Amino acid sequence: MSKCILLLEDGSIFEGKSFGKRGTTFGEICFNTGMTGYGEIFSDPSYFGQIVILTNSHLGNYGHTDSEVESTSIKVSGVICRNFSNKFSRKGAFSLQDYLKNTVGICDIDTRALVNHIRDYGVQNCVVSSEIFDIKELKGRLSEHPKMSGQNLHKLVTTESIKEVGTGHFKIGIIDLGIKSSILKNLLQLDTKLIIFPSTTDFETINSYNVDGFFISNGPGDPGSMPEILQLVKDLISTKKPIFGICMGHQLIGLANGVKTYKMFNGHRGCNHPVKNLQTGKCEITSQNHGFCLDREDISKNEDLEITHLHLNDDTVMGIRMKSHPVFSVQYHPEAGPGPNDSKYLFEKFINEIKLCQEKILSTQY
Repeated sequence: MSKCILLLEDGSIFEGKSFGKRGTTFGEICFNTGMTGYGEIFSDPSYFGQIVILTNSHLGNYGHTDSEVESTSIKVSGVICRNFSNKFSRKGAFSLQDYLKNTVGICDIDTRALVNHIRDYGVQNCVVSSEIFDIKELKGRLSEHPKMSGQNLHKLVTTESIKEVGTGHFKIGIIDLGIKSSILKNLLQLDTKLIIFPSTTDFETINSYNVDGFFISNGPGDPGSMPEILQLVKDLISTKKPIFGICMGHQLIGLANGVKTYKMFNGHRGCNHPVKNLQTGKCEITSQNHGFCLDREDISKNEDLEITHLHLNDDTVMGIRMKSHPVFSVQYHPEAGPGPNDSKYLFEKFINEIKLCQEKILSTQY
């Protein structure tokens, strides 16, 4: 392991050792508080453009298997950890160093001090380099890297072509803004056939498939900087078919209803976030990964929107539904990957909404 430098946008410098690829990488620094699940985190498309701190003190000690990935490639821009290990305990796994061979990483960092710094001063851009040690040069290059606010990234992580998966009864149109494979797996368990559309697909093409409902996925970037997707979501709502949105999909449904989004100071990333379901009164422990949120005051002004879920740590909006249409969404990740399964009922709720709509259509025909 050779020398490696982490430089934050505010000028803070952390020196450690390199792992993964020798090189230089830029991105928005953020932290995930999960104790496990690094394979899922690194391959989650929602992390595209971000350099992730793993707050668990050990990384790599259970190796990696391809069954744990959430997409076809690593999506994080870089990795930061305390202790990195090439040795691992699981039979059938392989070294995390091998998995991260094309990703720049830095270890032997005081991640507790680093996370405390970000909690005090907020998320910001950073650079990790194991090849350039001239701070002035790194500062100059970092100053040119774009901030996450204003970035439209869905085209960089969406599927390349329309795909059909499954042979079930319920036909679901997936708007792929960077969907996790765990979401697809959960939907496929519910007697579905999935039509996965690239995010660049026009409404007329999507609508021609005559699906029973639409799913709007998670994804990276700023939801307020996606005018073409926002118009698509408005068009999908106009069909009056059931719609379920997760994370970015949730934010876009809010935006389509005139609700503003805002950049959070730190964001929520981890698998132990407490959320209250306001409809049942029950608490769910959830997996989360987002840096933007819907404005609660804006929602309260919209008579057609109802808040269904709230974060118990900071009262941010975690779920909404439309009163006039069968449309609902959550900010967190009910599919987990990694995380608990408290919220998987939402996938069944989506299918039940489709069943109800189909029953209404049949009742009007006779």
